[in-house]
Amino acid sequence: MKLDILIFAAHPDDAELGCSGTIVAHIAACKKVGIVDLTRGELGTRGTPETRAAEAKAASEILGLSVRDNLDLADGFFVNDKVHQLKVVEKIRQYKPELVIMNAIHDRHPDHAKGSKLVSESCFLSGLKMIETTGPDGEKQEAWRPKAVYHYIQDRYIKPDVIVDITPFWEKKLESIRAFKSQFYNPADSSENTYISSPEFMEFLEARAKEFGHAIGVTYGEGFTVERHIGVKNLFDLI
Repeated sequence: MKLDILIFAAHPDDAELGCSGTIVAHIAACKKVGIVDLTRGELGTRGTPETRAAEAKAASEILGLSVRDNLDLADGFFVNDKVHQLKVVEKIRQYKPELVIMNAIHDRHPDHAKGSKLVSESCFLSGLKMIETTGPDGEKQEAWRPKAVYHYIQDRYIKPDVIVDITPFWEKKLESIRAFKSQFYNPADSSENTYISSPEFMEFLEARAKEFGHAIGVTYGEGFTVERHIGVKNLFDLI
């Protein structure tokens, strides 16, 4: 299956927090979008890998994803080396996305920056035909390099290069985040509190989305950084 957009996330729920409004907006525009989670989030204080997998499946259905995979890398301990890069390259070549979106370039959780660097370098390597990989069917894969690479913005503020208006899809974004019931605020859950399980964290998410939205004259926005300049043929494409 060829995708238009492939999102990589260090942990299940990263993509929902960082860019699910943009995901839904593009699916509504008839684009095929998928997510590849790098780890199962097994080091999380709340929940288990099994509950996280079930929550990711529920969130995927809410978003309308074409596919969701998990590379099963070690949460907290994966590294940016040849072994891990080839695993990412295989997924890029399998789905042949035009656009790849990944974790923030730096953030509170070290896995986010590590995942960002790992996927970014793998996007380049994926375009080198001398690197040989095989797909899930055992067939040799063709080289493929996405046309553009974007990074969503997560906990730490980063000045965005691009902001997407997600106002019509804000409630759907919240619904996808709340699918991760073990991770976020739930007054009926007596599990140990964490940084992201407080009601204040959900208020922060809305404030951030409003801040980005305000910058472009809408109610809610999601911000992204880019690795190279964005080129257009007509300035009116930017209006």
